Amino acid sequence: MGTGCRTRYPIVLVHGLLGFVRLPGHSYWNGIDTALRRQGAEVYPVRLSGVHDNEALGAQLLERIAAIRTASGARRVNLLGHSQGGLSARYAAALRPDWVASVTTVATPNQGSEVADRLRDLLPPSGRRERLLARGFEGLARLMERLECAERGLSLPLDGAASLLALTSEGMAGFNARYPQGLPERWGGEGAGEVDGVRYYSWSGILQTRIDAAPGLDPGHVLCHQLARCFAREAGQNDGLVGRFSSHLGWVIRSDYPFDHLDVVNRCWGRRVGAVRPLGVFLEHLVRLAEAGL
Repeated sequence: MGTGCRTRYPIVLVHGLLGFVRLPGHSYWNGIDTALRRQGAEVYPVRLSGVHDNEALGAQLLERIAAIRTASGARRVNLLGHSQGGLSARYAAALRPDWVASVTTVATPNQGSEVADRLRDLLPPSGRRERLLARGFEGLARLMERLECAERGLSLPLDGAASLLALTSEGMAGFNARYPQGLPERWGGEGAGEVDGVRYYSWSGILQTRIDAAPGLDPGHVLCHQLARCFAREAGQNDGLVGRFSSHLGWVIRSDYPFDHLDVVNRCWGRRVGAVRPLGVFLEHLVRLAEAGL
């Protein structure tokens, strides 16, 4: 095991919407956690509710951080959150900055997702169609929970309707007013790199216009292309679910990697994503955190 990239504090990986740690034959982080450990990092992928609002997920994350602090003896942790997981991490850092050394959001809709906005337009609040969609998401999340190989038997609360609202531009405007740490002051800019002793970083990708593999080989990539049609403000500047500039937080490492929303966590299904590899981006960030004394 390498030690040259060992961080001072443990790495906590936080999944996004409909996330998990490990299903039979498949890991959410698809080798990222293993690769970080090989470099000497202490890594904890955590499981939160599959669908819920940002505050509820953040409160669950705080409970996980408390347990990790006890188990590891570390005073603080480095949070890396994919998609909605980045919002859970932001909440945790805002409430307990003394527990968090850094927050890194990866393809996170820090200003809301135009896909969620489109769904909200099509599904009026408390309407029948919204209830059906919410129940469908909750059912899928509960099924995945039963298949979960990590922490078997752990049942967490679900709220599909709250999850949808939390990811809209409107929902994120309220969230950002309460927890503004690291947000840019202008659209497309960078935010403060450090707030209350917590370092803030972000990165994301842009969906490539060419599907360079047969659709059946990477259904997630095809889905991202379909969802990209929901974008107007960031048309052509999104990963299929999150806009490039909406993802900006703190020090923006890069927001135009050639990754779709699933590529960014190494789920490329064997498809080429360019010279830059998602796993390499995580390993570079591990060095960055270590060099910063985090």
